[in-house]
Amino acid sequence: MSGDGPVSGHGTAGDDRTGDNGRPDLTVDALGQRCPLPIITLARRITEVPVGRLIEVLADDPAAVSDVPAWCALKSHEFRGRSDLAGRPGWSFLIRRGA
Repeated sequence: MSGDGPVSGHGTAGDDRTGDNGRPDLTVDALGQRCPLPIITLARRITEVPVGRLIEVLADDPAAVSDVPAWCALKSHEFRGRSDLAGRPGWSFLIRRGA
């Protein structure tokens, strides 16, 4: 895990990083997409979850490491952190949807 936040996996039921079922409410699979597509895909899909709920973004484009947190700050969403994907290249980014 990188030092960019508190995320380590998906958490458990009742964990403030997850939905009611112990997992993010939405997973955006942007694996194989190159900049700027991971951010465009996230921007299109984030409205599928209510404010305050969690979105996981899977991405393997190195630009996503800086793009996802920057986009979150720009759009007033809470970037919760990133973790390495197990057994394959890429990362899981966790975001709490803002208003």
